[in-house]
Amino acid sequence: MADNDKEVTSAQSRPDNRHELHQELPIDFPDPFFRGLHRVIRFAIRVLAVLMVAVILWGVGDVIYIIYDRLITPPFLLLNINDIFYTFGAFMAVLIAVEIFINIRLYLGTNVFPVQLVVATALMAIARKVIVLDFETLTPMYLLGIAATTLALGITYWLLRQGNQYHDWDD
Repeated sequence: MADNDKEVTSAQSRPDNRHELHQELPIDFPDPFFRGLHRVIRFAIRVLAVLMVAVILWGVGDVIYIIYDRLITPPFLLLNINDIFYTFGAFMAVLIAVEIFINIRLYLGTNVFPVQLVVATALMAIARKVIVLDFETLTPMYLLGIAATTLALGITYWLLRQGNQYHDWDD
């Protein structure tokens, strides 16, 4: 049997490690001390996922409260532009929390760090910041910083998308 055939047979006989939680934190690490630390870190990531779900539910409750509070404040059932932007900001905060949860879930479930999703989450966070900007208290340097950050994240996201269309991640 050729060496290549031995590798294929050996790979087929052992369980599929592609879905093992991050190979950089293996649970079969030779050193028992680090193996224990890897288990602690994996548990901590699971705790973060549960906490993020709690934050999302809390955020949804906050959005409901904000809308209710704005609608019962005179003039009743009307929202001014500041109320709408404030509500948009609350919605975006919940959506950012959902994106962070998805990042955590992908981190737990695959060996691939979701760089594109992280950049997309950062873009959403900066978009939320732009939506809720108070232009009366804004300094020119702050606005330039927001613009530079948005541009850098946008270019990074575009480059990642361009690179991903030519790269097959399933190999």
